[in-house]
Amino acid sequence: MALSASVRARLGVTVSAATLLLASGSAWAQAGGQSSPQGADQATAVDDIIVTAQKREESIQDVPIAVSAFSAENLDALKIEGGSELVRAIPNVTFSKANFSMYNFSIRGIGTKAISASSDPAVAVSFNNSPLIRNRLFEQEYLDVQRVEVLRGPQGTLYGRNATGGVVNMIPRLPDDVFEGVVKGEVGNYNSRRMSAMVNLPITESFGVRLAGSSTKRDGFDYNSFNDTKVNDRDMWSTRFSAAWEPNDRFRTNLIWEHFEEDDQRSRTGKQLCTTDPGPSRVGTVNITSSVIQNRLSQGCLPGSLYSDAAYGVPNGGAFAHVFLASLSFGDNAQGVPVQAVPLGTDPYAGLTQSRNLREIATSYDPIFRVKNDVVQFNMEFDISDQLKLISQTAYSEDNYYSSQDYNRFVSNPIFNSTDGLFDSLRQPIIGPSALPGGYYTDPQLGTSNRMVSVDLSRSDNRQWSQELRLQSDFEGRFNFSIGANYLDFKSQDDYYVFNNLFTFLAEYYYNNAVGLPSNQGRQKLLCTPQATKECVYVDPTSIDKLAGDGHNYFRSKNVIHTRSWAIFGEAYWDISPDMRLTAGLRYTDDRKVSTPYPSQLLLGADRGNPGPSSGGYVSRGYPALPDIDQRWDAVTGRLVLDWKPVTPFTDDTLVYASYARGYKGGGANPPRVDINPQVIQYQPLAETFEPEYVNAFEIGMKNSLYDGKVRLNATAFYYDYTDYQVSQIVDRISLNENFDARSMGLELETVFQPTRNLRIDANLGYLKTRIGDGEGSIDVMNRTQGNADWMVLRPWLQVPSNCVAPTKHVQTILSRPFPDNLKTGALQALCGGSLRTGTFDPNYTSSVPFWRLFGFTYDPLTEAPNGGRGFEADLSGNELPNSPNWTANIGAQYTFFLGDWDLTIRGDYYYQGSSYARVYNTEYDRLRSWDNANLSVTLERPDDGLVFQAYVKNLFDKTPITDAFTNSDDTGLTTNVFTLDPRLVAFSVSKRF
Repeated sequence: MALSASVRARLGVTVSAATLLLASGSAWAQAGGQSSPQGADQATAVDDIIVTAQKREESIQDVPIAVSAFSAENLDALKIEGGSELVRAIPNVTFSKANFSMYNFSIRGIGTKAISASSDPAVAVSFNNSPLIRNRLFEQEYLDVQRVEVLRGPQGTLYGRNATGGVVNMIPRLPDDVFEGVVKGEVGNYNSRRMSAMVNLPITESFGVRLAGSSTKRDGFDYNSFNDTKVNDRDMWSTRFSAAWEPNDRFRTNLIWEHFEEDDQRSRTGKQLCTTDPGPSRVGTVNITSSVIQNRLSQGCLPGSLYSDAAYGVPNGGAFAHVFLASLSFGDNAQGVPVQAVPLGTDPYAGLTQSRNLREIATSYDPIFRVKNDVVQFNMEFDISDQLKLISQTAYSEDNYYSSQDYNRFVSNPIFNSTDGLFDSLRQPIIGPSALPGGYYTDPQLGTSNRMVSVDLSRSDNRQWSQELRLQSDFEGRFNFSIGANYLDFKSQDDYYVFNNLFTFLAEYYYNNAVGLPSNQGRQKLLCTPQATKECVYVDPTSIDKLAGDGHNYFRSKNVIHTRSWAIFGEAYWDISPDMRLTAGLRYTDDRKVSTPYPSQLLLGADRGNPGPSSGGYVSRGYPALPDIDQRWDAVTGRLVLDWKPVTPFTDDTLVYASYARGYKGGGANPPRVDINPQVIQYQPLAETFEPEYVNAFEIGMKNSLYDGKVRLNATAFYYDYTDYQVSQIVDRISLNENFDARSMGLELETVFQPTRNLRIDANLGYLKTRIGDGEGSIDVMNRTQGNADWMVLRPWLQVPSNCVAPTKHVQTILSRPFPDNLKTGALQALCGGSLRTGTFDPNYTSSVPFWRLFGFTYDPLTEAPNGGRGFEADLSGNELPNSPNWTANIGAQYTFFLGDWDLTIRGDYYYQGSSYARVYNTEYDRLRSWDNANLSVTLERPDDGLVFQAYVKNLFDKTPITDAFTNSDDTGLTTNVFTLDPRLVAFSVSKRF
């Protein structure tokens, strides 16, 4: 039987060449560990790694692409245990968890800042060369890995769509013809317990299987001071089964199934920060003495630095429309004083501050996190002849994601008054059921509480199928090629919910208030059924874990997307001379995305099948779909590379290359907004779709081996011209995606120095300069007026999610009139848009309250205010792209003591990431400070017995940098979710190979 050979490279313990297989190619990989020779005259050289960056086996030093590759031993030595930690070993790479179900892996400033369900990742994440649109790169730990390759720069020719930033390719180990296994156990702080095992079983000379599994359990990193619990723990496990069959020397096939599952209290986001906005005390010449008015003129949080003490405040909850409207009267107390459910002017967070510890939260609701992910891949390889090879790769994946947590991560004060023992206007005792017994309200999803409780839920269900065929040549002459075609079919449904007990309370007692009852029944709720005799809002009676999902008493963003993509591609390789090669590649891609929009329905209702005249809704229950948005793009991409291997007197081997690459990523549809009837409530328009993005990338590089292989020194310089880079922000409770032109340039240095068999030093340095194009602009939700004193930020009616800007002179006029606060508040919100029920300043808009007559001026925000009332655009010209630090660097060193049969290796690693910005606006609020990270490990190994003891410390100095930030919606106060690193981890492990 023909067997393909490889040698396992052991970082710091063995010094050998690693010849690794194309994972979709040979089914067998003969693996053999080599002990370190004990002779003092042993030759030293930096390990070589065979990679498949061009989907064929080549030395990493012969590939004219900026690529970093890590064997399993490399990953273990660097303590890189998952995709998020790759940043510590690659220049110009950043990583952060995103706010919902995905993450942002950014290469050279190009990442995934568009978070719509229909947006695609800019860095393609592949499992054994198969791209996975939805994956668990962030959560899952590496298991029985052969290597991980990270390609920087557009890779669209061979790797397909969504590789404008680069590719992360995880290649698992496959069965070989040697019976072997390994068992590893680890314990550490936070009561950490980790186990992993692998067994390789050659069943016959041509058929074998490999089984691997791992499990991680630990207590929580974060402290919930309200419940006195530890949260953000881990309970997850992975398994992989692979089988390989090689019946003859021309045909090889393998099957891989990997399963990952997690069920714990992982926090999807970190702490929520806010610089409290108390609201203005004066507008023009008018002093504001009413707390109700001052609160309603607050946007909740101000755009202050996330590193100031003030950032650990809480939003001005009195600004929230749902808090303001909850001041419903339920009758009089024994003294004849009206009792409101929530007293008018209440700020639920008044007097609260947060701990400055980013790992401490305060919530009555501990997180819930559940994930299941399966990947199945079937590969076949057939040698048509000695020079032609046909490769088929079929993959299917399923990904199910469920994450629920407290929306704010801090608790409110008690806010509800008791409605027990009240009297009606005739002084009769109210005998109807009490809405707030003892000052507590029971929400069907959130339970019973006397506080305002808000919880979110991010849920995603994804299916993907892909097929690729490639024909590769291996001619002895100057010309070779690789041609192929692939098809991808991806279906996804993303649901994001926000529950708040005040939402349900308003649905039941404001919109569903029963009419025509005797006064001594008090305010009672009407069940919203088809038989209801008035406009009503349906309240879902089911619990969160068994949610029906058809209620209008919570916010739901439902996003259904079906993507189909096919492509044909090819690359030709022409050896112009023995030391010079020209590579030319082209790809034609046809993308089709069908988005089914389901508008959100928070507190929208209908009246017996007719549109609701009060709420502005069309239906009382369910989420009717709008017509599909069918989008289609095609693109021709490719690359042209010239590489040269000159003979120089000062290097052993040198590769110099220059390349041009064209990259493409498809556009998409913005999530649907609130389904408001414009005849009931005026609503600012927003773009329905966003454009594809394109990049022209120019790169020059040099790869060198020096001093008899003791030194490897690689250098790269690049320039990107980007068109329509996609970036999101929350507007109208949706992820509004915008497009910006940008340019970036940078330098990268990577080196490995191994002067002796004992000592190894590796380091890299990245410099990055990004610039958004001239003339680009966007409305900053944190600063809608852009300092223009003639305009003010106002809060609209309950159903309208986003703040608006209005003329300061009109606000002054309203505040100067001697009217009650409720009337002034209604007039202020009418400056954002008219309402059939609550009033308008536009004589051409029908309303029951003509404020234009009452206050003596007319105003139409959709035509008279900048951008329909959304605000002034901030000039982005010259700003940096988000998550694009100018500098990244790391250095690692290890020293091995050879002690007879034992090898003792001590290693230290240091990583630095410069400052950057979380958003395109580059304000002080957006700034992310530089941060660093250090790790240490001590490994004692007896190679002849396969026995390894290891102790390590990760995040040695226990730092908690803010690695990214996410701005929440206007109607929840513009709070900021921040993300940080894991704390200091100390662990000890034992492994045995047999």
